[in-house]
Amino acid sequence: MQNLAQIIIFIAFIGLLGWTINNPFEREKLQLKSREDWLIDGIGLTIQGIFIPLLQATLVYWLYHYLLPNLQAIIQLSPIISFIISFIIVDYLYYWNHRLLHSKFFWSLHQVHHTVTQMDVLGTSRNTAWTSFLIIYLWIHPLFLYLLANPTAYLLGVSLTSALDLWRHSRLIISPNNWLYKFISSWLILPQDHAWHHCSEIYNCNYGANFKLWDKLHNTYYESEELPSIIGISTSLTLSQKLFFPFS
Repeated sequence: MQNLAQIIIFIAFIGLLGWTINNPFEREKLQLKSREDWLIDGIGLTIQGIFIPLLQATLVYWLYHYLLPNLQAIIQLSPIISFIISFIIVDYLYYWNHRLLHSKFFWSLHQVHHTVTQMDVLGTSRNTAWTSFLIIYLWIHPLFLYLLANPTAYLLGVSLTSALDLWRHSRLIISPNNWLYKFISSWLILPQDHAWHHCSEIYNCNYGANFKLWDKLHNTYYESEELPSIIGISTSLTLSQKLFFPFS
């Protein structure tokens, strides 16, 4: 089932990348990306798409096997509850995880993700090489996969969250006149919502991954149907610092 989850994520990535290349405006934006940005984004996607899933399926999973030897597959839950935990409850935990990354204690690491100057699917995983260790997904997903007797629905939530993460970092905008926009815009984080999180005009907003509810609940939601005029922050970090900060 874990392979199926990876397939869903891969299909979402290829679909969004194909749309980006096929769209003349987006293709021109890709051509303007610097070699440094291509390198950082490529390394980030490799880490998030290959290394982290392998780490979750091996070392982290076996860490829980070592620490909790008698609890494997101990939790019996219905598929609906498992999906809710993955797609909703973990999403709320990520909201606070994301806000913590924006705190003065961790911003120096997370700032690399905000050096993207254009929203495209390739920049989804731009981070220092080890920032993933600070993101809750790395630790909580293997824990539930270890504890749940049937993790199928949980993995479905994981794959949908990852696919939405790719989408909200893209510029595949749904028109406000579209019926789909009217259906999802009140509760789901859209690309334009996340673009405002990455802009240099508005600060401390739209931390949510799947749901707008968390930002609305904690007064961090900024709403606009438009895209910001400026994306990203300027930084004096060198290439090696963007990859290995603070160990460079």
